[in-house]
Amino acid sequence: MTLPAWNTDDYNSPQATTYLRQIAATGARWVAFTPTWYQDRVGDPEMHTTDETAADDSLRNVIRLAHDAGLKTMVKPHVDLTKGGDRARIKPKDPDAWFAAYERFITHYAQLAADTGAEQLAVGTELAGTSQDGPHWSKVIAAVRARYKGPLTYAANYDEYQRIPFWNDLDVIGIDAYWPLADQATTDPAQLRRAWQPIADQLAAFSGRLQRKILFTEAGYVSQRGTTTAPYSWTVSKTEDDAEQAAAYEALLDTFDSKPWWAGVCWWMWDDWPDSGETAKNLAYTPHGKPAEQVLRKWWAPGT
Repeated sequence: MTLPAWNTDDYNSPQATTYLRQIAATGARWVAFTPTWYQDRVGDPEMHTTDETAADDSLRNVIRLAHDAGLKTMVKPHVDLTKGGDRARIKPKDPDAWFAAYERFITHYAQLAADTGAEQLAVGTELAGTSQDGPHWSKVIAAVRARYKGPLTYAANYDEYQRIPFWNDLDVIGIDAYWPLADQATTDPAQLRRAWQPIADQLAAFSGRLQRKILFTEAGYVSQRGTTTAPYSWTVSKTEDDAEQAAAYEALLDTFDSKPWWAGVCWWMWDDWPDSGETAKNLAYTPHGKPAEQVLRKWWAPGT
């Protein structure tokens, strides 16, 4: 389960312990944290912190709390745009300068992950405007490995992963699995399983060729009617539909849980921090308190 941060002290919030205990109660074994830096424009040569960047002390705190709750941790740093928009559009005008800045950014978190005993690190997330630059990325990954000895992944978007040239430099193939599964709203898990099947066949072959397991570094569905038509959208509709969300959870787990090449799923996302959510909880990605949470418990913590 992902527990993102939107403000400097989110991970120091008294709510953090509660959220982590709730996540563990679903049967989840891992939690991902997303410290985020920002660029003002897609072509800028560097990224920077803002008051929405999780403070280092808060990230250390939440990793310790997660370990106390019996959860393993993945640090998954993000780079976003200050005015919003798709991070895949980031395409620096000066790649050398950008990658030098990116190396400073990601090795900072590599050292923090090493110091805190985080069990996995993502070297990037959905940076499709840069991710075909294999030589630059290989250099960044080597710098990360000099500081962090745990397993590494990269979180490629579902329409990006086949174009990544540096999978062999990493330990796990990461995919943010927001494939559209339907042309119109559906609450039928069987229909969604059928939609997943050709995707699963393609992923099995890809995993076999690269000799790497595939982790869904993100997957998720808002509890809105039509979420399976555009899982990447926070605003598919204004109509609440937690049954469609639950059906999507069921279909994904039923399709992939038994696959030997599949390393699991990190759901996007658990509850938002108090007063920080832009989307009402009954329409948001969280499964907490909804039928989707019961699906998780059925698969991950039978008998609870």
